[in-house]
Amino acid sequence: MIEVKSLDFTYGKKANLFNALDLHLTGGNVYGLLGKNGAGKTTLLKILTGLLFSQNGEVRVLDFRPRLREPYFLQEIYLIPEEFYLPSVSLQEYEMAYAPFYPRFDHRIFEQSLTEFEVPSLDRLSSLSFGQKKKFLIAFGLATQCKILFLDEPTNGLDIPTKSQFRKILASSVSDERTILISTHQVRDMANLIDPIIILDEGQIIFNWNLEETARRLVMKVYEDEQKTDGCLFCEKTIGGYIALEENKTGEDSKIDIELLFNAVINNRERIAQIFGKEA
Repeated sequence: MIEVKSLDFTYGKKANLFNALDLHLTGGNVYGLLGKNGAGKTTLLKILTGLLFSQNGEVRVLDFRPRLREPYFLQEIYLIPEEFYLPSVSLQEYEMAYAPFYPRFDHRIFEQSLTEFEVPSLDRLSSLSFGQKKKFLIAFGLATQCKILFLDEPTNGLDIPTKSQFRKILASSVSDERTILISTHQVRDMANLIDPIIILDEGQIIFNWNLEETARRLVMKVYEDEQKTDGCLFCEKTIGGYIALEENKTGEDSKIDIELLFNAVINNRERIAQIFGKEA
């Protein structure tokens, strides 16, 4: 569904943000795109949706070149940015204006999502709170039934109950025909939803693996004594001891904490590459 080869991107005269970046994504997954602030997560989403153009490399999304912004391509993607604007129109007027562009738009899904999100039907969308506006856009994006849904920091502005609703609604919308790519630094909010995990750092994709394969190669352990964490990929202090991520040399079963995984990959890039057998 998404194929990126040798992508270079630079803002003006600054150093390259992306250096020969490669990425391959298939359908039926909810990918989590992780990276430090400034790593280029939002920029990558904009390139994949045709809002920014790379200097070098090839980008294919659904076999289209995003930079051409062809109508048939735009009908099959939907981007919910972190920062957005909603016009001063009613909910019904917005749907009447924009829904016809998407050939599989489902009014039932739209209404059901709005109800679950408890979005009020006010006179003007502009009178909604920031969180309510975001819930409205998420509901609309799901109702388009497009093949690829791009979400940039979707849980920013959402309260705790709504984050739970968001995960439930998004999980129920996954299918073999749809790919969802979520850029986020709110890793805890995305637990039990994003899989595979993509990590962007220093201009390249340095990790792109599903959690099942990750758990075969890595194991999470808890120790009371800090000395026992020597040689681990990453550890942090927790109540009553230390939680560590290590190479899984004995085939143990454990659940992988995504935040711990992210820190391990960022801080031990070479060792992670060795464990996974190639540059991720």
